[in-house]
Amino acid sequence: MAAAHEHLADSADEAPIPFRQAVEALRAARLRPEIEIDPTPAPKRLAPFAYALEAAVVERGAGPDGEDRDLADGRLVVLHNPAGDDTWQGTFRVVTLARAELEPEMGSDPLLPEVSWSWLTGALEARGVHYGAPSGTVTRAGSYYFGGLAAREPATQIEIRASWTPAEGPGGVPDLAAHLAAWCDLLCQVAGLPPANPDLPPRGGVVPLPQRRGAQPR
Repeated sequence: MAAAHEHLADSADEAPIPFRQAVEALRAARLRPEIEIDPTPAPKRLAPFAYALEAAVVERGAGPDGEDRDLADGRLVVLHNPAGDDTWQGTFRVVTLARAELEPEMGSDPLLPEVSWSWLTGALEARGVHYGAPSGTVTRAGSYYFGGLAAREPATQIEIRASWTPAEGPGGVPDLAAHLAAWCDLLCQVAGLPPANPDLPPRGGVVPLPQRRGAQPR
């Protein structure tokens, strides 16, 4: 995909220069070809200024009828409060969601929450991203089908919600392109894709879980 998205949110034109420059960095980000990303309405009550993207990891033509399949999806929101926020410990905050369907045996792995969180921190580390005040949750849920849906295999979903404060660079502008790339690396990880650079060793001694089963057709 040539760029993260084609246009800025209307409100960004009236925003402070650091926020506008940070959003422009998202616009210029170049990502893996498996990633589809588009702007989406941002929450209006979390900060004076906000911008949001939604993304999906897409397997081309992998469905039974040749249709594309979403292997993972999520949302990234950038919040900005020029006055700063004591909870954030900064003026920017990145809030993310990543989710995917896993093999049932993966969902039962007792180390899944810790490993999944390490995928996020490892992705940020691998991109050389500087950040602070991280927080989040890892949720797994199982689905079992009955009656008219009994033919479906059990499914396990994982959902990673996280937020962190990006370090600000010159002019108070964080390198959000690197944060976006790291988050997309996390999406690809939960989708079961091999790393973009397979020559790099796993970060922090974390061993990836087995590759997940393909998701339902789009």
